Amino acid sequence: MGTIFFCYKINEQPKPRQVSIHDIYHGIYIYRCVIIIQYKMSKTINSNHCKTCVYKNLLFGSLNIDELNLINKSKKEILFKKGEIINVEGKDITSFLYLKQGLVKLYKHNPNNKDQIISIAKPRDFISLLSIFSLSTYKYSIAAIEDSVVCSVDMQALEEVILKNGAFAIEIMKKMSKMYDDIIETRFEINRKHLRGRIAYILLFFADHIYQNHEFELPVSRREIAELIEMTTENVIRILSEFRKDKIIEIDGKRIRILNPDRLESVCKLG
Repeated sequence: MGTIFFCYKINEQPKPRQVSIHDIYHGIYIYRCVIIIQYKMSKTINSNHCKTCVYKNLLFGSLNIDELNLINKSKKEILFKKGEIINVEGKDITSFLYLKQGLVKLYKHNPNNKDQIISIAKPRDFISLLSIFSLSTYKYSIAAIEDSVVCSVDMQALEEVILKNGAFAIEIMKKMSKMYDDIIETRFEINRKHLRGRIAYILLFFADHIYQNHEFELPVSRREIAELIEMTTENVIRILSEFRKDKIIEIDGKRIRILNPDRLESVCKLG
């Protein structure tokens, strides 16, 4: 076989090639593929058997050892960094999700290109229960607002256990009902209040129900607070500033310290 020589002129610069829209889309596609591969490789974490999990009695206490083994074989724990999307509205429902660590938001994207936060979920909350038995796709999105660990159980395994274990099925229904009740109650409390009452409600929600502390770092932005309580971002900023001037709270960036919880509670109740 003869040898092939490639000859170039020294210092000759290659002619620039016009980049087409196809090239751009192809580059974006490759980039997304790389990101997805890295994401899937880095997120699943090691976990103990379900029978030793501290959350077992939260839902799986009525399962026998065979049922627990089936759930254990079909589950995985996934770490999501703050800001990462856990599930997207319209995605097929293939797993049952509950939150072991962190905080997540459940939200819908409306036609006005704005998000409407439905709920903020804390550890031990079942974040996929609103859709898993009534629909084939999610009707809302889920995103981490703190670094979060989610336990994901394959839906086929879960349905198999439900068909065999009536007590477990009833427990699932109770959890679903409780989640719906909490969302309805929260929306009612927020909607019946004026602007100052809504901000006070959210601050007390984080202090009393999430962190159990009057000093905490807000896990959401001012814009996300506005989405949650159906206000403008400008109003959220203005009222937080008023609370600070009134010595009700102290603000340092995202750090909030409630100085006068009784007065904040009064503002919340009076709305």
